[in-house]
Amino acid sequence: MITSSERHKYILEQLSRKGFVRVTEISEQLGVSGATIRKDLRILESQHLLYRNHGSASLMTPKVVDLPVQEKSRINSEQKLHIARLADSLIDDDDSLILTSGSTIESLALALTSHGHLNVVTPSIRVGVYLSEKENIDIMMLGGRLVVKSLSVRDSYSEEGLKYVNCSKMFCSCDGLDVEAGVTTAFVEEARITSSMMDAASQVILLVDSSKIGKSGFGKICDIARIDVLITDSGISASVKEQIEELGVQVLIAE
Repeated sequence: MITSSERHKYILEQLSRKGFVRVTEISEQLGVSGATIRKDLRILESQHLLYRNHGSASLMTPKVVDLPVQEKSRINSEQKLHIARLADSLIDDDDSLILTSGSTIESLALALTSHGHLNVVTPSIRVGVYLSEKENIDIMMLGGRLVVKSLSVRDSYSEEGLKYVNCSKMFCSCDGLDVEAGVTTAFVEEARITSSMMDAASQVILLVDSSKIGKSGFGKICDIARIDVLITDSGISASVKEQIEELGVQVLIAE
């Protein structure tokens, strides 16, 4: 019978190779109960070797940290630029777009090239300002209470404005993306307005740099299957990419 130390070694090897493990998969591979593996994960977490989350474990810290958008924009800025440029290539002439708040979406607003005439709906002041410097874009700013950290609005007034729009594409970001926990953010209010924006768009395109994969926040936006396209960078592990694709999501890697 396999010993606990052998199980721990196997779990850490799988984490090192994939960056992510599931309780059910490890229990099947090792021929032990799920309860045994969950106990193993608790022990390894107490030794600060991994982080547990919803029937799985990750090498990355699973909890998102709320930072001012100005500070977020300096984190993984090169990856965000590559993601933004790939996202821009998906925009068609005369599209109607929803752009959420967030540093990655701001990168898209800055990188946006000419696509004929565009209608854009956004809750983000910074996104609105960046787009105002470009030609042939009609900008609709959602109203509501201003959240200083994100420089965006998110309340019932914002949701009211979405009742009168029907957009072809939505480009959004998040604070955490986890196969089990879904697409999440730090706050319930932000999750709610983002979910409402999804309902006003025909196609949902999620822009996330790989540092956010494996993390989760308090506010759940949606399950991963709700997303049509995920654009991320090469830091995503092959196993997580495959799991996301199995949910029907097209995954594009920005180089």
